[in-house]
Amino acid sequence: MTQASSPAPIGHSDQAATATAALPPLARRIPPRTVTAMLATAARAPSVHNTQPWRFAVGAHAIDLYADPSRKLRYDRAGREMLISCGAALFGLRLAVRELGYLPAVSLFPEPSRIGLLARVTLGPKVPVTAMEWQMLAALPHRHTHRGAFDPGEVPASLLAGLQHDALAEGATLALIGNPGKYAKLAALVAEGSRMQALNPAAREETLRWSRAPSSPARDGVPAAAFAPAGAAVSGRLAPRDFDLGRHLGLLPGPGPDGPPPAATAVLVTLGDSRADWLRAGQALHRVLAHAATAWVSASLHTQPLEVPAIRDLIRVRLALPGVAQMLLQFGPARSGMASPRRPVPDLLV
Repeated sequence: MTQASSPAPIGHSDQAATATAALPPLARRIPPRTVTAMLATAARAPSVHNTQPWRFAVGAHAIDLYADPSRKLRYDRAGREMLISCGAALFGLRLAVRELGYLPAVSLFPEPSRIGLLARVTLGPKVPVTAMEWQMLAALPHRHTHRGAFDPGEVPASLLAGLQHDALAEGATLALIGNPGKYAKLAALVAEGSRMQALNPAAREETLRWSRAPSSPARDGVPAAAFAPAGAAVSGRLAPRDFDLGRHLGLLPGPGPDGPPPAATAVLVTLGDSRADWLRAGQALHRVLAHAATAWVSASLHTQPLEVPAIRDLIRVRLALPGVAQMLLQFGPARSGMASPRRPVPDLLV
């Protein structure tokens, strides 16, 4: 097992698959009184359609992260989006370990014969929590996928550079799309991907399955307060996913034609496209979003064009990306909106 380490005390995962499930000889006990809070922090992670496709097994010295295939989107056959979501939960669990004052020690795929077991997290050496980690922890309750209008204002260049550093620290790249020509190519491909997904019965079925009416008591899925009644495209914004589907359920005021555009557009990229790369992408995504939320900067996430293999490949080629596109993001200041509900911790336990 490889202990997590990086210039920032949050650390990073052992990104290579390991063949042993053994614990370090001096593994520290996880304080039982902290487990519920740790898992609640991990569960604040973003996930596709707010499916929350993760489960945890808690031992005396380790917490294991599992994928929950029952929450995988039916058209996500390889489980790419499910593992990106689980990678985000893994970063949240690492942040929860940091709140205790320890470095997280992480092994990915610690028992290769158990395909659903994605990671094992133990407590490494004691290291003081950094100011940025405290800020990230404080920002988690208001961090959310942003589907409404952005507030006026810019995202400081220093923050964007920090977000790019966050992605690099997790083994990914946050490629900013500042060139107008490249943005036009991306917007056209996103629009085409959205059109193709709108014609896909499986994609429509999943949107219906995971979008919630205003009266729904569900603690998962996308609540009506988090999507607009129509998914009309607005100049300067990538085409959104239509969660309403003509049902007039959405309660979120959508961005208007005269509203401020996003301050920045980016593509989250990994070198490869393996299960480990998907976990990398999820950890990078959550780290980027949590850091942005410390400055009340939110992001709209666009997954639908990447669900069409041909469109996903064209985005890589036409934008000359340094790897494989895993997530499209648009950033902007936003103090409105609310985080989607999360399932109670007992429901997350294996």
